[in-house]
Amino acid sequence: MNLPVTDNELVIRLGFFFGVFTIMAIWELLAPRRSLTTPKSGRWLNNLSLVFLNSILLRIIFPVTAVGVALIASERQWGLFNNIELPTWSAVIMAVVIMDFVIYLQHVLFHAIPMLWRLHMMHHTDLDIDVTTGNRFHPLEIILSMIIKMTVIIVIGPPVLAVIIFEVVLNATSMFNHSNVRLPGHIDRVLRLLIVTPDMHRVHHSVIKRETNSNYGFNLPWWDRLFGTYRDQPYAGHIAMTIGLEHYRDPQQLTLPRLLILPATGRPGNYPINREEKK
Repeated sequence: MNLPVTDNELVIRLGFFFGVFTIMAIWELLAPRRSLTTPKSGRWLNNLSLVFLNSILLRIIFPVTAVGVALIASERQWGLFNNIELPTWSAVIMAVVIMDFVIYLQHVLFHAIPMLWRLHMMHHTDLDIDVTTGNRFHPLEIILSMIIKMTVIIVIGPPVLAVIIFEVVLNATSMFNHSNVRLPGHIDRVLRLLIVTPDMHRVHHSVIKRETNSNYGFNLPWWDRLFGTYRDQPYAGHIAMTIGLEHYRDPQQLTLPRLLILPATGRPGNYPINREEKK
């Protein structure tokens, strides 16, 4: 049942996580894009604590990982790719692209539906954006995201290798495009044709609603261009733009315990798409 690469899935994922995290953290120190507005120590404690908490919860709640579901789907011939004849390389590429598109749609839904936005807004309350912001998600959002991911895997039956690649790339690009790093403009313009860059995704963390509701992509930048949610640059520019949400500006209100109860106690504001806050 197991492929050689699946036996070391956790080692592979942890290796990429710590490798990419270290590279981006050093890059942020050597060539930061913006000056931080709040102390890094408190933010990093919150964000990295969420990484640990979310990882433990996923292991407790789900008896198998996304890769495990792909193995089961393959064994039982569930899903599209397990019932059509395709070269392995093309099935892997197609499956990764489809799963990336689903992540884009999921992200849009978390901005469009007020109840889901209550879970997602923790991610946007970070008053700065750096490599740790890429893992700042509420545990309930992580659990729901895993359920969606597993459902998609059952439906499309992707090759196991495609799921491993997708999981590794999703985590790596999330840390990359949230990083506070400086890229020359001409390099950024070329890179953002193939991958979501830090300058492209930073617009999504603007305090301005029309900018928050843009640039939803995590890996591939094409979906935003295709569906009209692409915004090239923030109105105020990357140095002067304000990061976060307009109604959460006090760092003392953004401690880990308060963040965990935010979906129940916090105000969504007027950020959900086509929704204004009731007075």
